[in-house]
Amino acid sequence: MSEIENTVLLKTIISLIDSTKENTIRSIDFHRVQLYWNIGKHIFEEQQEGKDRADYGQYVVKYLSTNLKPIFGSGYSSRQLYQFIQFYKTFPIVNAVRSQLNWSQYRILIALTDEDKRTFYIAESIKNHWTGRQMERQINSSLYERLLLSNDKESVLAVAKVEKYPSDAREIIKDPITLEFLGLRRETAYYETNNLLHSE
Repeated sequence: MSEIENTVLLKTIISLIDSTKENTIRSIDFHRVQLYWNIGKHIFEEQQEGKDRADYGQYVVKYLSTNLKPIFGSGYSSRQLYQFIQFYKTFPIVNAVRSQLNWSQYRILIALTDEDKRTFYIAESIKNHWTGRQMERQINSSLYERLLLSNDKESVLAVAKVEKYPSDAREIIKDPITLEFLGLRRETAYYETNNLLHSE
């Protein structure tokens, strides 16, 4: 093989390694989303068995949190478990849970009570590759409401698109909750630039 062919081969393999690592990180995050949906489903159904007794529901959540936190960490606090329940109630059909969105984004979405508004931000987040922070910024800037009032919808959307930044899967793995979910300690190395995807 010539030097040029070797260089092309090397670049191809590096690209394969990088894209596979990127996809693996995103896959981990979506599996976490699916896990939280399933936990919410099981707790909600158990609470329903207790009829409408609010005290029974609180007991179930407190019992689970007390026993899960020592094993899996603070990601399973009572507050988090209630979020899982709300997640399931907001998205009761598992196929409606989109793989392009992460848990940070779903936590923001379940706080929106307007279904049309929530559907809009889901679609725009996927189309524009927004991170959770970018999605939250658009919600706080009332993008949806401004579009409803505007006669020039393209201009309003153009401003939102300009605010988009490249999404980096490495940001997912830096999340302390993700590290805890994977049973990993918070190591300085995880936070160093390019360390995760290019470490030897």
